Amino acid sequence: QVQLVESGGGLVQAGGSLRLSCVASGRTFIHYGMGWFRQALGKEREFVAVISWNGGRTLHADSVKGRFTISRDNAKNTVYLQMNSLKAEDTAVYYCAARFYDGQLSYSRGEYDYWGQGTQVTVSS
Repeated sequence: QVQLVESGGGLVQAGGSLRLSCVASGRTFIHYGMGWFRQALGKEREFVAVISWNGGRTLHADSVKGRFTISRDNAKNTVYLQMNSLKAEDTAVYYCAARFYDGQLSYSRGEYDYWGQGTQVTVSS
């Protein structure tokens, strides 16, 4: 089992920044690729970003490319999502997820094994 706890969400004005954190416990963190997903009210959960076990490879959704950056600190068992130039359409519950790393980066939510409880991000326009 892997337990994931997100933090860092909140209310921010459009154009502002937030940094989300997700702390993992329970299994060896470096065995897992880590992803961020988000779910807006009334919409399906969608992919935001993913990072390989050592941070050497990342993938970001087109909608956030150039504004959001995923990173990780394996010494702290933590994955981050730096969000800049936030827009109203970024408003959602943000979830981190863990997937046993097999050399592939996945943007499919069905392929992730563990999920956090989510943190709300609200961007006011």
